[in-house]
Amino acid sequence: MLKNNMFDIVNESSTRIKTGVILLIAAIIIGFIDSFFVMWLLFTGLTIVAISEAMDLYKHDNNDIYIYAAAIWIVALFYPKPEDLIFVTAIVLASILAYTKELDKNLFLPLLYPIASFLFLFSLYISFGMGSLLWLLVVVAGADIGAYFVGKSIGQTKFCETSPNKTLEGVAGGIATATILGIIFSIDEVSIFTAIIVSAVVAVASVFGDLFESYLKREADVKDSGDILPGHGGILDRTDGYLFGGVIMLVLLRLLA
Repeated sequence: MLKNNMFDIVNESSTRIKTGVILLIAAIIIGFIDSFFVMWLLFTGLTIVAISEAMDLYKHDNNDIYIYAAAIWIVALFYPKPEDLIFVTAIVLASILAYTKELDKNLFLPLLYPIASFLFLFSLYISFGMGSLLWLLVVVAGADIGAYFVGKSIGQTKFCETSPNKTLEGVAGGIATATILGIIFSIDEVSIFTAIIVSAVVAVASVFGDLFESYLKREADVKDSGDILPGHGGILDRTDGYLFGGVIMLVLLRLLA
């Protein structure tokens, strides 16, 4: 017998679902507009908020990171491969550190997470269009929703210590859901076989993206990274799977598409 019926699960998650619907509508509107500048503004804004949340999780308060982030995103507006900028910035920071011995080494943490991942997401859009972001959205959402409902319904085996609420059954159900949906929403440039591979691997990556953020929250002893999204927490709480999944999708598409 199922531990919880679907009605109970939906009722318990009403706030989360309402916020999710609003986010979905916003995503549809942005996708319909499909504007390079709008996407740049979106990712820039998300990055700034995510940095604030990440710095709280890292328990650091060096505001210099916002200066570097702003410089990166200004250049990204004109540079065709934004993900390259993370390595350039890392080299600049390392050079300053080596020369002055005074740079705060903690600046490297938000540079790697979340700034780098948002740059990869923007590059995914530049390289493969809005369709690739829709594909990523469906895969990560499918993995999250599938894991939630399957886990709530039949999950019994704990997945790992970092996130005790996750179950192995839920994770498997999420990956299966994400892969099926990914085949349907994959971009035209890839074969069905490639769509299966990319969707499944990205789904796995999104699970560990969520797991990594859970680890950071446990280390910081907080429930959510923020409170900007009712029922979901902060921007990092809602984008953690995308921040890992987007990097993997871009790499795989450049390899296989």
